[in-house]
Amino acid sequence: MNTALSDNRQPRETAAPERPAGLEVVLLKRTFVLPWNQFLYAEGGDDEIRAAFTTHDVLIKGSGLNSVLVELAAQRLARLEQPGRADWLASKGGRLIREVSVVRIEAGHDVS
Repeated sequence: MNTALSDNRQPRETAAPERPAGLEVVLLKRTFVLPWNQFLYAEGGDDEIRAAFTTHDVLIKGSGLNSVLVELAAQRLARLEQPGRADWLASKGGRLIREVSVVRIEAGHDVS
């Protein structure tokens, strides 16, 4: 597994070249492991991304996120960590992840 840094303090791991079994999302108080076989799609742009799974949505906010979107679409991202507030200012280069959240999709709920 290769580790790619979005800046000095916010690692995200990508698998090379095989696809990992799932995406581990590490929040400040909780960790989710979402299997790639439940991945539906990813959408967004440079400042916000949504990755849709059958049971949860992963929302990523920041800047310079286009490469993260590509990694999600290829299902190569293995781990994504929510940064602490102090890490927001530590960014070097163009990519910064400010916020990561996971939202449970309720049965019968229309997501648009």
